[in-house]
Amino acid sequence: MHPTPIKHYVTPPMTEHQILEKASEIIASKFIDGIAFTDVKTTKEYLTFKLAHHKREVFAVMFLNSRHQLIEYKEIFHGTIDSAHIYPREMLKAVLKLNASTVILAHNHPSGSSVPSDADIAITQRLTKALELIDVRVLDHVIVGETATSFAEKGLL
Repeated sequence: MHPTPIKHYVTPPMTEHQILEKASEIIASKFIDGIAFTDVKTTKEYLTFKLAHHKREVFAVMFLNSRHQLIEYKEIFHGTIDSAHIYPREMLKAVLKLNASTVILAHNHPSGSSVPSDADIAITQRLTKALELIDVRVLDHVIVGETATSFAEKGLL
């Protein structure tokens, strides 16, 4: 009787997307240990790793507690290559569900430009006003392109 041959399985190499996802997980784990998101540089670094790899526009929110520690990062709206529809009602529901007291808004520009558009400024103002009604403060809105732009740094909040 001949022994059964051993089959060797070769794991296929990781795709670029899988590598970026893994890097994002590593970066995210660095921030889950109760670090407060009070530094714009740290926030932009975190959001760049979370959003830069998307090929279409994604709008995300960092839900934070009163000490600005991350409760949850959530991509709440997905769009096309150059836009995403944002619904304040859905934002409010998510904030209340997680009992967040502050938020950082973020989205990517697949085009690579991180310059805020008039639409970006308008939706930020709309969301800020809506969240103020339930005593939730918007700390920043970060746009991720080839670089990251902070509304707080630019005086747009």
